[in-house]
Amino acid sequence: MTAVPETPGAPKRLLKRSEFLRAARGSRTGRSAFSLQAVASSLPEPRLGFTVTKRIGNAPERNRIRRRLRAAAQACAGRFQPRHDYVLVGRREALVQPFDRLVDELSAAIDKINATTAKRPRDPR
Repeated sequence: MTAVPETPGAPKRLLKRSEFLRAARGSRTGRSAFSLQAVASSLPEPRLGFTVTKRIGNAPERNRIRRRLRAAAQACAGRFQPRHDYVLVGRREALVQPFDRLVDELSAAIDKINATTAKRPRDPR
């Protein structure tokens, strides 16, 4: 298995199922094209994961949704807070939504979830 090169400034990736499950227990906000989950983390840099369930469509559709969400997250990379894990759960609407709107909605969702996680005490785990 080869390592995926990460661009500077981009959040690190979540890869383990346990990390995704932990983020699912945190704060969440939804939009038409995705749902965003976030939880405080002990690691200094923000981390980001993407998931699209089989219920959404076939493999090429799910991969396209994931690629669009990754590109939108890259455009919003400066908004992710350190010491947090984020998970973007893709929805079918992400296939047809204009990219500019997708980025705007992701920016708004990140701001909303950051305000929510700032109020919560940090998870001791």
